[in-house]
Amino acid sequence: MPIPLVNSIASWFLKKRIHQMELFLKYPHDVQHELLHKLIQKARNTEIGKKYGFKEIRSYRDFADRVPVTNYEQVSDMIERGRQGESNIFWPSSVKLFAQSSGTTNAKSKYIPVSPESLEDCHYAASKDLLCVYLNNNPDSQLFTGKSLRLGGSKRLYESNGTSYGDLSAILIDNMPFWAEFSSTPGNEVSLMSDWEVKMKAIVQETIQEKVTSLAGVPSWMLVLLNNILETTGKRQLFEIWPNLEVYFHGGVSFEPYREQYQKILPRHNFKYYEIYNASEGFFAIQDRNGSSDLLLMLDYGIFYEFIPMDAYGQPEQKIISLSEVEVGKNYAIVITTNSGLWRYKVGDTIRFTSTNPYRIRVSGRTKHHINAFGEELIIENAEQALKKATALTNSEIVDYTAGPIFMKGREKGAHEWFIEFKVLPHNKTEFEKVFDKALQEINSDYEAKRKNNMTLNPPKIHFGRTDLFYDWLKSKNKLGGQHKVPRLSNSREMLEELYVLNQVGSQTNLNT
Repeated sequence: MPIPLVNSIASWFLKKRIHQMELFLKYPHDVQHELLHKLIQKARNTEIGKKYGFKEIRSYRDFADRVPVTNYEQVSDMIERGRQGESNIFWPSSVKLFAQSSGTTNAKSKYIPVSPESLEDCHYAASKDLLCVYLNNNPDSQLFTGKSLRLGGSKRLYESNGTSYGDLSAILIDNMPFWAEFSSTPGNEVSLMSDWEVKMKAIVQETIQEKVTSLAGVPSWMLVLLNNILETTGKRQLFEIWPNLEVYFHGGVSFEPYREQYQKILPRHNFKYYEIYNASEGFFAIQDRNGSSDLLLMLDYGIFYEFIPMDAYGQPEQKIISLSEVEVGKNYAIVITTNSGLWRYKVGDTIRFTSTNPYRIRVSGRTKHHINAFGEELIIENAEQALKKATALTNSEIVDYTAGPIFMKGREKGAHEWFIEFKVLPHNKTEFEKVFDKALQEINSDYEAKRKNNMTLNPPKIHFGRTDLFYDWLKSKNKLGGQHKVPRLSNSREMLEELYVLNQVGSQTNLNT
């Protein structure tokens, strides 16, 4: 299809969709409550609709009073029945696709239902919206003069009943409309390879021959791919291979630990980075402005949102609030009701609102991924801000990291223990430790209080991990590529103990001295 024609079609769709988006920007609460009513009405004759009396629900308060908040473990039996071929349990449409997600701490797989409505009206709608927003902000874009290098997972069939499962990215690739496949590289055959290391080589060979104008994928795994491409071609930066490369659409993990490394291989001041916030359960938010760190919460994708303030999460005084009640600056756990049949489901992510007109957010962490062994409430956002400051002051670069508690023993005080793998080591380990600890105290007042005069917490204990430590840990868990992530913070020491062993393997030169 000629590029001018593609641009004309995109421009037409852009104007149409921007007008639709203005509706939920102007009337967010009306749009959300109408959406909830439609979801309830559609599912009123399902098993779950009958159980909770959907036919009698007239208001949000009725809904909140009747339907309990759940997590995956509480609905897994119902989802498994759906995988075995039963229908009309949690959603009236035929649900044959399940996004496999093991999360980051639990080895047991989760299977999130992906209905036809969710596939079309949420995930694919979001992909089109992302392009619309980007083109609206960058009218001189040459995006459609080339292809998007996409990096997704692998897909396997659940053979006993015809339902299929795999990484969400693989499900989207396997079912994508022709226009998306036409404009993407590598092709489906390579994209859906299950062996990550074989697939990596195949992607390199295929994509270096293409005219790539955009990148799309999880920052950690995309960086591995791009460095392999540079090594294969002998180039120092990506514009030598793809001179028209203009934007990277990223999501899945925080971009901050990787930002400097990307800027080194993409050394143009006008290169764009656009963040998205999606998960197996749905597509939630899109960066809607150039150079912004805030994400616009998308309110018309078939997802109804509720929130749990994190200052009372899991406590007797915990409360669930609607979108109209949120406040700027506070951390919330997300609760969703979706057009795939998830009802008041806790995603496990935490977000912070930066604006309520319109509703913009930043992802701050995971409900399970924080350290609060001593009342310090250390979240991922705190950790990454402190690491960013420490690496800047010590001229170092980080590949990956994780942390957990050193529990009090007898009269010995507690502490935080960190494994950090560096691409560029700080010249002085002691200086890095001091700068990092100071930065954490400046960012988190609870941590500062526990660290004051070593009252409760001793200084953090930091191990400099060997090269490929976290890659090897993920490989040992069969979690290479796709949407798999390194757990950042935990109240458990399980991963730390595993890293102790792996840190010795494959390297006679232990960096921990």
